[in-house]
Amino acid sequence: MQERQESKINITQYDTTVERKSERELVVTRSFNGPAHIVFDAWTKPELLKRWWVAKSFGASFVSCEADVRTGGTYRFVFSHPSVEQPMPFFGRYVEVIPGSRLVWTNDEGDEEGPVTTVTFEEKGGETLVVIHELYPSKKALDDAMASGSISWSGEQFEQLDQLLANLGASVERS
Repeated sequence: MQERQESKINITQYDTTVERKSERELVVTRSFNGPAHIVFDAWTKPELLKRWWVAKSFGASFVSCEADVRTGGTYRFVFSHPSVEQPMPFFGRYVEVIPGSRLVWTNDEGDEEGPVTTVTFEEKGGETLVVIHELYPSKKALDDAMASGSISWSGEQFEQLDQLLANLGASVERS
């Protein structure tokens, strides 16, 4: 039986910008090599999300990944990690979904109101600018997230997305 392996494709490096815009707002900006509809698919299709969402160095793995990506739909991601006895669920609902352009979701797993995440996808010349805007319910909530390291938008994570997009592009070209 032949195993499918991820091909190593030369990927253009992009910078990730993380900026605190106000007491409650965090904005992450990053460009990706690929058209907006493919980048959007990588953010919304569970079989693709599982391939990049968790930084490999973190050591966590998906137990399940469910996403009903439509306005009013819900998502539930469950992770396991060797150092944690119980699976870690993350869940919420999609407030707005504009295919290829915009996603807005809630983060409902905490005891208190969680942040609302808005992701926009803007295509320019075959590249897609992704802007992630997180609005926290309070200054303390953002301060706590930053102090605990629970802000999850890492360079490694986005490098994994770069590799996935390169592989998806290569498979589209071969079709």
